[in-house]
Amino acid sequence: MMEFKVKKADLLKRKAAVLVVGVFEDKLKGGFLKKLDEALGGLLQQAIRAGEFRGEFKETLLMSTAGRLPAQRVLAVGLGRATDCDLDRLRKAAAVAAELLQRRRITELATNLVQVGVKGAGHSDVAQAVTEGFLLGAYRFDRYRTEQRDKLPPALAEVCYLVDESAVVSAVEAGVAVARAVGTGVYLARDLVNEPGNVKSPRYLAEQAQAVAREQGFVCTLIEREELEKQGFGALLGVARGSVREPCLIVLEYQGGKKEEKPVALVGKGVVFDAGGISLKPAEKMDEMKMDMAGAAAVIGTFRAAAQARLPVNLVGVIPAVENLPSGTAMRPGDILTSLSGRTIEVLNTDAEGRLILADALTYVKRFEPRVVVDLATLTGACIIALGHHAAAVLGSDEELITRLLAAGRDSGEKLWQLPLWDEYAAQIKSEIADVKNLGGRPAGTITAAAFLHKFADGLNWAHLDIAGTAWEEKGEPWVAKGASGFGVRLLMRFLQKESEG
Repeated sequence: MMEFKVKKADLLKRKAAVLVVGVFEDKLKGGFLKKLDEALGGLLQQAIRAGEFRGEFKETLLMSTAGRLPAQRVLAVGLGRATDCDLDRLRKAAAVAAELLQRRRITELATNLVQVGVKGAGHSDVAQAVTEGFLLGAYRFDRYRTEQRDKLPPALAEVCYLVDESAVVSAVEAGVAVARAVGTGVYLARDLVNEPGNVKSPRYLAEQAQAVAREQGFVCTLIEREELEKQGFGALLGVARGSVREPCLIVLEYQGGKKEEKPVALVGKGVVFDAGGISLKPAEKMDEMKMDMAGAAAVIGTFRAAAQARLPVNLVGVIPAVENLPSGTAMRPGDILTSLSGRTIEVLNTDAEGRLILADALTYVKRFEPRVVVDLATLTGACIIALGHHAAAVLGSDEELITRLLAAGRDSGEKLWQLPLWDEYAAQIKSEIADVKNLGGRPAGTITAAAFLHKFADGLNWAHLDIAGTAWEEKGEPWVAKGASGFGVRLLMRFLQKESEG
């Protein structure tokens, strides 16, 4: 991972491969830009007059300094209008810069982006957002590329933040430290999701969680088939029946707060590959179903980040890890499963499997007496129809918890939108021959899936995040390459930061 330095220095006197400067479209003259343009012999204003650069959000202009400055080049990045600038715009602007420079094989830069003012945000928050942006923009998953590896662009190696006042240095360094932890968590989550299905078994996922726990000093416990059967994880085991790969329950425990404090619990759906079971999915894009454990990846990534940042909070993570395949032993539509809670479930569709394994996980997590529970799952295609790929849905039983999650989503750039969870929706999942059925029909599919989970989250201060539309990126953006997004790690870390502050 790249190195970050913070120094009190004049940006125009700094030696660097490139200087990255943020430019507002309604502040194209005066102040620092005037000094920069004078040093460049008027090149910046010349480009502005020619319409080559207007300071619009995400717009870029890379110029050679031709020896006029100690730096070799200047990269201007548009921030849009000053009144519209927030933490997420800075995060994305930094990602745009990182992606462009890495593509141009430039490995180090200096910037004053951490000094851009954002209403309601201090230097630490700004530095965290900017650093996250550089890290997000530099990510790539190319470990399976064997041909012409020497032609792949080198990774961005060093970012130097230049500030005007010595008093700002410590605040920026604090923000950088948290962002580095967040970045390692996002990278881990993306890597886990991007791994192919032939590599990524439930055991593989468990081994990755164990490795992170050893590295960061928290506890990882595995509950395997024999014990799952003994305890009565009937819903989880029902999903796992179709695969020869053994299921497991991954339990993570991080003790960062006071011993007597009740933990925050995170539950992540861990279907390492989802073919739909007997209710087989269409062949088109089934390859992407390696991402059906993105909720689990976000939980593991968050634990890594929280432990590295040493957040003063107690955490419990529960990850049901299975594979959902069709076979002669797979569960059938019409089967009835007895869950860990004792509730019986009529299985109408074996492709509605995520809610089944989460039912047992939510029941299990109660033994830790958590103060709040947040589950993350790529649960419903209906969520993509409702919200597209720009926001995840949040539903739950605790309005205060949901409000805090919505705020964390705004700050982190991982947006949430609340959907209702009224009692009327629960009627759609009533079964005539069991306690509940795992499908509520086409209307309000995201809500009825959450209503199903609500049955098993009774007694918990609980929120559910449906990340089906945000866990995977089809086209690619500078801040998220094609493939896994790592959605949830930044949001949860922001949420936990605020929780730890009281």
